[in-house]
Amino acid sequence: MRALRGVVAGPRPLVLPGVAVALAAVTALAGCSRFDAALGQQQAVVSFRPGTTLAQRMAVRAACAKTPSVTPQPLPSDLKSAYALHQVTFGISKASDADVALLEKCLARFPSVVGVTLQDSGDQGS
Repeated sequence: MRALRGVVAGPRPLVLPGVAVALAAVTALAGCSRFDAALGQQQAVVSFRPGTTLAQRMAVRAACAKTPSVTPQPLPSDLKSAYALHQVTFGISKASDADVALLEKCLARFPSVVGVTLQDSGDQGS
């Protein structure tokens, strides 16, 4: 009867599928938290008049980066490119409305600035 014991008693429950489901759930939740963090990113993208020099754009970037809770995005590795710093981008995820208003006030001092677009990461790729 030893050979039939597994047949008579029925199959033993498998723990492996339950572990796989739990692992998949944890992985999904970790991915969601990274996705949520990325969605919370906000930025201000500054546009310039045609013909604005790189030096003028760098001056705007340096002057307005002093605004509280505003962080300029890293400079591109190749500043000699024709498209280097075509727009200046500031991270404003931690900035209050007052901080953003100060940034806009700073940018308004420069005649080479034609506009600023406030966007969050959900706006990218649209």
